[in-house]
Amino acid sequence: MKISHIIKVLLFSFTMFGMANAALGQDANEPIATGIFEPTWKSLEQYKVPDWFRNAKFGIWAHWGPQCQPEQGDWYARFMYAEGSREYKWSTENYGHPSEYGFKDVCNAWKAEKWDPETLVKLYKKAGARYFFAMANHHDNFDLWDSKYQPWNSAKIGPKKDIIDGWAKAARHNGLYFGASIHAAHAWRFYETAQGSDKTGAKAGIPYDGNLTKADGKGKWWEGLDPQDLYVQNHRLSDDSENLGSIHRQWNWDNGVTVPSVKYCNNFYDRTVDLVNKYNPDLLYFDDTALPLWPISDAGLRIAAHFYNHNMKTHNGKQEGVIFGKILTPDQKKCILWDVERGAPDKIQEIPWQTCTCIGEWHYRRSVYDENRYKTAKTVIQMLADIVSKNGNLLLNIPVRGNGTIDEKELKVVEEIGAWMAVNSDGIYDTRPWKIFGEGPSADGSNPINAQGFNEGKTEYSAKDIRFTTKKGILYAIVLGWPEDGKIMIKSLSDNNPLHPDKVNKVEMLGNGNLKFATGTEGLTVTLPAKKTSDIGFVLKIK
Repeated sequence: MKISHIIKVLLFSFTMFGMANAALGQDANEPIATGIFEPTWKSLEQYKVPDWFRNAKFGIWAHWGPQCQPEQGDWYARFMYAEGSREYKWSTENYGHPSEYGFKDVCNAWKAEKWDPETLVKLYKKAGARYFFAMANHHDNFDLWDSKYQPWNSAKIGPKKDIIDGWAKAARHNGLYFGASIHAAHAWRFYETAQGSDKTGAKAGIPYDGNLTKADGKGKWWEGLDPQDLYVQNHRLSDDSENLGSIHRQWNWDNGVTVPSVKYCNNFYDRTVDLVNKYNPDLLYFDDTALPLWPISDAGLRIAAHFYNHNMKTHNGKQEGVIFGKILTPDQKKCILWDVERGAPDKIQEIPWQTCTCIGEWHYRRSVYDENRYKTAKTVIQMLADIVSKNGNLLLNIPVRGNGTIDEKELKVVEEIGAWMAVNSDGIYDTRPWKIFGEGPSADGSNPINAQGFNEGKTEYSAKDIRFTTKKGILYAIVLGWPEDGKIMIKSLSDNNPLHPDKVNKVEMLGNGNLKFATGTEGLTVTLPAKKTSDIGFVLKIK
């Protein structure tokens, strides 16, 4: 991060929200759990990443909520109010004009009538996941549990089910660690499109339903509810708000964003602490730069301190909880884990980290299914191997349909991942990075991260690409393809190579037994079975 940007952020924080931070502690309803952690970055540096997470390597995520009901993909609740957009056109044609049928009505239409969390989580465990994440709320601000501080929630509206409770019970019944992802800190800015109106056509100038208040609900299905508890649009628009892309440069609460009120920050804090207290998640994911509402509020710091202290109390004083944030400074990476969205760093990281990605779009989109655009199991496994070799974990979203099911193409991908993991997971679980993460064309190239990630899909892997992991004195070589000539050359294991000075005395292919090999000045040459065992790749266990 540039020094000029740091100075800018600090000045912005102190001038715009200096008094708000003091007010937050006084006005919030939920107290911070007592313990060793205080709501400061310095105090959070006491955090230590638990071994269970470092050993788990692979998690699966249900990034699922009311925005999946239309099956129109990501950020539907924002773009349905953007005149002329694909989502606006679909919504108008299928639901009605956004002055009459808005996202509040989508929430009510969502019933999740075929949702069976036990079946899905059991499937994900069989696929090799060791932890499971459920979305607790998105930028749409709709809570997916019986929320004490948000009346717009799934227990009272739409499905009338406590979604988080269902997921948490299924995860724990299947022996998986449970995580909750929280995205609602940005609803304030995300929903600004709902304040607008059409500029052309028969409805020009008629306000969208983001302007409605509780008084407008008389005689409607939502009578007694205040739409502003969902849309939170009782504020002026941020600078350049009509530019749909401007939200991205304002994500860090600068560059002209309208600063959220203390009440808004307190409400976000209370809701999140309520979630932690009710469901005791093992992991918390924040879709935020660093922590939620930082640097304009200490709400995120207070939540982090509460979560760590609360988690230690439920684990006999051990630090077993994990928090994720994006675009972290080196010091912040000591406090919470770095999450990289749809990408990975191009070298080994000293501190454990995680990639989050998806086989399709984050929210279910029907056209991805129709056009066969899901990631293949091979792509997922190649990513997993690369990430684990660099000291990371992979969190993979399998988009869930509005009705609570996954489609048959997604099921096929999940089952193929599970089939590979059933044979090869010894080279994944409980491992640590080797001296280098890999060799081959993809390891030799550079693929820098863009913002919070977004560098996946730019590398093609072949049988010449190898990723290394190690465990209990054993070296694993994960080969990301099957060579046409039936032989693998590992250059990093050449004779007298300082990376691996010990003599190789045994090479085994996981699931296929011992293999013939020869050492030489160019590398370790391994002869593979005559019959290809996998189109995805395989793991060599080297002693």
